[in-house]
Amino acid sequence: MAKPPAPPRPTVDLPAHDARVRLTRKRRKVVFRKLRALDPKPLAEAAAEEHAAVFARVRCGDCARCCQTISPIFTDRDIPKVARAVGLRPAEFTERYLRLDEDHDYVLKGSPCPFLGDDKSCMIYDDRPKACREYPHTDSPRQRQLLDLTERNVEVCPAAYEVVERVARRLLGLGFEEGEGGAGRG
Repeated sequence: MAKPPAPPRPTVDLPAHDARVRLTRKRRKVVFRKLRALDPKPLAEAAAEEHAAVFARVRCGDCARCCQTISPIFTDRDIPKVARAVGLRPAEFTERYLRLDEDHDYVLKGSPCPFLGDDKSCMIYDDRPKACREYPHTDSPRQRQLLDLTERNVEVCPAAYEVVERVARRLLGLGFEEGEGGAGRG
């Protein structure tokens, strides 16, 4: 007997995500403030579980918004690896593609990422920087320390938004939408 086809993956509706982000800004601040007050271990465990559930059905390549709008940090380990992947010496790669940001980290000179294909595929996928491999960082065991970054990432990444909202519902009993959950305004 033939295996039934897998259900289609949901499409990413970026305009709807952007509208949700705009409408929930104040509520998200309350949620993130309450998440910061939680014990780090249950927060990290819940985030990892919700991340796995969301990413079991979401494929980043269907969106690639992060690649279109933000730059990863390129570490000293990333630069030679990515340079080799694109056939350049590290110094040439750095000169051509990177700049130092205000925190003295190497980031791309501009966006979208120059290694993002027209089909939203990553041309350096196997050699991509650590920050790209770990994005949106919602499964990190250091979730509490990364909440400032995660708070910014939910504005870019629909999957990160969903992960954090699921964590908030699970641990706090409230979501990003006004009137959700039982905790009220914080």
